[in-house]
Amino acid sequence: MRRFNRFTTFFFTILLLASFLGCASTSKQEGTGEYVDDTVITTKVKTAIFNDSNLKSSEINIETFKGVVQLSGFVSSRADINRAVEIARGIAGVKSVKNDMRVK
Repeated sequence: MRRFNRFTTFFFTILLLASFLGCASTSKQEGTGEYVDDTVITTKVKTAIFNDSNLKSSEINIETFKGVVQLSGFVSSRADINRAVEIARGIAGVKSVKNDMRVK
């Protein structure tokens, strides 16, 4: 009986560790919590850019990975690029902003 208890304890310990590792992030993959955080950041950046009357938000794509926001798409001027980057940097949780926007 004692042997069975040890085996059961060992088995559940391994199972618990495996479940924690399943939610951990790697350098190329986000954990569950990070994915949710990045989704929130992306939504906040999209909302802020959408609410700026000078920017055409339909032509700006926003993606977030581990707090790094990537802006891409086409805008009418260099000032629009600078404004979109400024807005993105002002959002809580944004670690950095990658700018891949182009002037059309």
